[in-house]
Amino acid sequence: MTEGAAAAAAARLRLVLVLAVAAALTGLLPMALARAGGVGAGGSSPPAPQQLITVKSASYSATSAVLRAYRISHGKRIRVFGPWTARVGYNGIAKPGAKREGDGRTPSGSYGFSFFFGVQRDLGFAFSYRHAYSYDYWDDDPASPRYNEWVDTHNGDAGANPEPMHQVPAYDYAAVIAYNTARTPGLGSAIFLHVGTGSATAGCVSLPRTRLIKIMRWLKPGAHPQIAISG
Repeated sequence: MTEGAAAAAAARLRLVLVLAVAAALTGLLPMALARAGGVGAGGSSPPAPQQLITVKSASYSATSAVLRAYRISHGKRIRVFGPWTARVGYNGIAKPGAKREGDGRTPSGSYGFSFFFGVQRDLGFAFSYRHAYSYDYWDDDPASPRYNEWVDTHNGDAGANPEPMHQVPAYDYAAVIAYNTARTPGLGSAIFLHVGTGSATAGCVSLPRTRLIKIMRWLKPGAHPQIAISG
């Protein structure tokens, strides 16, 4: 082999090695990103909650549950409120994925909070607060295009038999639990943490008024709070 041919062969070998390394990196990069929760995993991971409310019943059929609230610091739970008795659906808590519209069950699972609302005045909550008037309803009609949404009936149709938002005392104060945010018809709607009325709910979670207000004042959007419901 001549000196020129040897140089050419060495150059080809270097090119092959460069291409092989590039191919390997191309395959490894998405996997590394996926492990890190980056772009390769389809987007960044949601922030870890720093506030957690747990609602745990003795069984899926129970209409009462134990509520506790925690601050989470360095992965550890520090109890802030509770144990308190909360009321859940008159048919208990639905098993995971089993919640359906009108079944009288509170959905199990972990959810965030969308916004707060109430018939009474805003008490300076950190979450955005919406005053409930007599013309405000929650659309719980699976056949409606505004299913699982708040509707001002001055501006739109709230569907068949909607949920009135101007209810005393249940909706004096309430937090919207971010359940079925995709608004999939029939999977359930109008799930709130609201003032208790002394009985089971239609699928929400309720607490006595003073305790609910303590929870609502404590919750902060920047802490990415979640409520975990289980039977």
